[in-house]
Amino acid sequence: MIGNDIIFALSVRSVRLHFLRSVLAALGIVIGVVAIASIGMMGANMTLSVTEELSDMANKLTVTPYTGGGGGMMGGPGGGGGSSDDDDAITEKEFKTIQRIVAKYGTAYTIMSESDQIEVGSEEGRATIYGLDAEIMREILTVETGEYPKSTTSVVVGPTLAERLDLKIGSKIDIGDPDEGSTTTVRVVGILEERGMSMDLSTDMAIIGTQKLFVGIYGGEGEYDQVNIVVNDLNDIDAVTEAIEDELNRKEDTVTIQDSSRMTESITSTVSTMTTFVMAIAGISLLVAAVSIFNVMMMSVNERIREIGILRSIGTQRTEILRMFIYEAGILGIVGAVIGAVASIVIGYIVVLGMVGTTEYFFAPGSIGYVPIAMAIGAAICIVTGVYPAWRASNLDPIEALRAE
Repeated sequence: MIGNDIIFALSVRSVRLHFLRSVLAALGIVIGVVAIASIGMMGANMTLSVTEELSDMANKLTVTPYTGGGGGMMGGPGGGGGSSDDDDAITEKEFKTIQRIVAKYGTAYTIMSESDQIEVGSEEGRATIYGLDAEIMREILTVETGEYPKSTTSVVVGPTLAERLDLKIGSKIDIGDPDEGSTTTVRVVGILEERGMSMDLSTDMAIIGTQKLFVGIYGGEGEYDQVNIVVNDLNDIDAVTEAIEDELNRKEDTVTIQDSSRMTESITSTVSTMTTFVMAIAGISLLVAAVSIFNVMMMSVNERIREIGILRSIGTQRTEILRMFIYEAGILGIVGAVIGAVASIVIGYIVVLGMVGTTEYFFAPGSIGYVPIAMAIGAAICIVTGVYPAWRASNLDPIEALRAE
C-alpha cells in the first residue's frame, strides 16, 4: 500500500524539509482552482437563472407586422396615408385567421402599444402604453397592489415605473405631449408584480389599460401592433408557426413570427460561451502555477543529486526514483487542489451572490460540479509538470551523482 511505501515516505519527507517552498508552489494551484471553479459556478448559476426566468416564455410566439421591405408595393405612392398605417399593423381579419389556427393548440391575444410622453405632477418622462383586452389582462398579468382597470380612465402600472415616479393607487397620469395636442388623464388603480425579462410583453416600465382606452387616445381600432400566442405543448410550436406562415405569408410576407424558445436557446448559449471564455482566461493562473511547480521540482532534483546517487548505489531502481518525484508533485497538486476546492466553495458562493444576485442554484449539479473539475485539472497539471524533473532524476548516472557536491 502507498501508506507503507518507503518511496512515498521519502516524498513526504522532502515536502516537509522544504515546507515554505512547497506551500508557495501549492498556493498557485489553490489560486488556479479557485479561479476556475468560482467563474464556472458563476456562469452556471447565471445560465440556470436566465433559463429558469425565460422558461415561462418558451411556449410563446409573437406575431408582428412584416417590416422587411416591400411595403411600397401595397402602400402605393404618397407614403403616410391610411394604407401605410395598415401595413404597420395586424388587422382584425388577420388576427381572426391566427385565432382560428391557434384554437386547437392554445390561445392568442392582441396587443396595442405606443411610446408616449407622460406627466405625473411635476415629473415628466416617457413610457410604453399598452392596450389589452380586459379579460386577457386578468389572465396574463398579476396585480400586486390594487385591482384591474374597470373603466376607460383607469390603468395599472409596472413596479419600476411606479417606483421611479412615486406612483400609488389613486395617482393621476397625464398621457401625451401638451405642446402637440390634448392630453389624456388616467388614474392608477393597480400596481403589477415585477415581471422581469420578457420577450412578449414588457410591463415593468409600462402603463397598461384597456383597448378602449388605447383606441380613445391613439385610434386604430381593429389594428394591432402584436399578437401573442401561448401554446399548450412546446412540441406544437413548429406546427403553429408553419400554419400561420402558410395562411398569411403565402403570396407575400405579411407577418413576422418570433419563437421565444429559439431566443432562450440563443441567450443561454451566449452566456455559456462567455463563461467558457472567462474560464480560459482564469486558466492562465494554472499555467503560472505549473511553471512554479516545475521550478520547485527541478530545484528539488538539483539539490538532491547526491541523495539520488546514494539511493541508486544501494539498489534503488530507476522507476522508484521516478515514482518518488512524481509522488512529490502529486502531493503538492492534491493538497493545493483540496484547499482550493474548499476555498472555491466559500469564494464562489460570495461571487455568485454578488454577480447573479441569487444562490438558488449554487448547489445544483451543473454549478457545484465545477469544483471537482477544477480540482482534477489542478492536480493533473502538477503531476504532468513533475514528469520531466522525475524522469531527469531517474536517469542520473549514479557515479556522477555521488561526485556531486
